[in-house]
Amino acid sequence: MTLKDLSQLSYLKLEMEEEKRRLAELTAAATACTATLTGLPPSTKIADKTALAAEIADIKSALLEKSKKVAEEYSNLTRFIASVDDSLTRLVLSLRFLDGLLWSEVAARIPGNSEDSVKKICYRYLKKSNNCPLCHEHMCDNRSSGIG
Repeated sequence: MTLKDLSQLSYLKLEMEEEKRRLAELTAAATACTATLTGLPPSTKIADKTALAAEIADIKSALLEKSKKVAEEYSNLTRFIASVDDSLTRLVLSLRFLDGLLWSEVAARIPGNSEDSVKKICYRYLKKSNNCPLCHEHMCDNRSSGIG
């Protein structure tokens, strides 16, 4: 499993949060009530509401699909992490990729470790298991690549 594979769960969760935010906006727009004035030309509010309802249905469908992907990705990550022999490495990988903690938060949860040390535990494991070509190329010092 690559670093990109390990990060997919957090990216899927971020996508879902954006979809939920958009759904809330559309729902608010669809349920907004305005006063009706007589004597004015007919409004296009009905068509607007129909379009909003269709978009809301699309977003709900996308959210359902993404939630299935999140469950699948979580299951894959859980199996991968469970296959790691070293308990400290399992803990680092779990906190970072399953719980979505920042490296500094991972380090704070594991006494005696710094942010840099937990990163190295992760990157060294991926390098050792030959699963991270990026770590192979850069010897696990990914500061310039933006990873971390």
